[in-house]
Amino acid sequence: MRIRDILLAILVAFLWAICFPLIEIGLEDASPLPFAAVRAGLAGLMVLLLAVALRRPWPRGLANLALIAAVGLSFTAIGFGGMFLGGGKISPGLATVLANIQPLIAAVLAITFLSERLTPRIAFGLVLGFVGVVIMSLPSLSGPDRAASIQAFIWIGLGALGTAVGNVLLKAAAGRADVLMLTGLQLCVGAAALAGSAQALGESWEITWTSRFFASVIGLAVFGTALMTALWYYLLNRTSLNRLNTFTFLTPVFGLFLGGLFFDERLGLVQGLGIVVTVAGIQLVATKSSRSATRSGQAP
Repeated sequence: MRIRDILLAILVAFLWAICFPLIEIGLEDASPLPFAAVRAGLAGLMVLLLAVALRRPWPRGLANLALIAAVGLSFTAIGFGGMFLGGGKISPGLATVLANIQPLIAAVLAITFLSERLTPRIAFGLVLGFVGVVIMSLPSLSGPDRAASIQAFIWIGLGALGTAVGNVLLKAAAGRADVLMLTGLQLCVGAAALAGSAQALGESWEITWTSRFFASVIGLAVFGTALMTALWYYLLNRTSLNRLNTFTFLTPVFGLFLGGLFFDERLGLVQGLGIVVTVAGIQLVATKSSRSATRSGQAP
């Protein structure tokens, strides 16, 4: 991967990491699914307005529109819904491990439906990254919340599956639609599905618009959703899903540092070891082997 793409992938992981504290703050003033719907809807409208202002082309053809709708239902509706409904109901460590199964699910789907080649180096990097996440989560896995509810397991697992399917669909859509139009439209589709789910499940739409909630939803919509999703789709146009997905293991790494900076959480030796293992896995995927580099150097 090029240095620029690596830096953008790291930025995406950071933007994803800031979502978790912002969600925790916002859930004090709103129910999970209405909050998720507002987040996705606001982000989608902002991106669409930008796309229209820049005169970006609208997607054409039923196949492209169906693909965008499928991305919105999986990546945004199911992915966001699982995150909002399952978060806070089990230990942070267990939630982190479950959520980070996503790249492993996506790897299997990418091989099956995208015909992506999973080299031993990338496969080992993916597994090593996931092992690092498990190590980072060990301190909270043994906490008082270890007897987690089955419902939270299902929601977070479903969210991981939805994100994995959405990533495969996003990769399939690469080059078929403008990045801003696809991002904005799929977010609006996801927001509508989240709103409908909130209504069906009888969740309250009573939102307390405090300055705290306003800051939370704006931060989530602008940085953790609109910018993050657009950058992710841009990167999917430039590299394989399996290679790119490994960088998502950096999300809990940034989460630990953010927790230490703003929430007085202590970074222990075990978490430090997990960070080292995760970074080693990402380094394996992001860089070429010496054999590959030699072959590319000999190419005419």
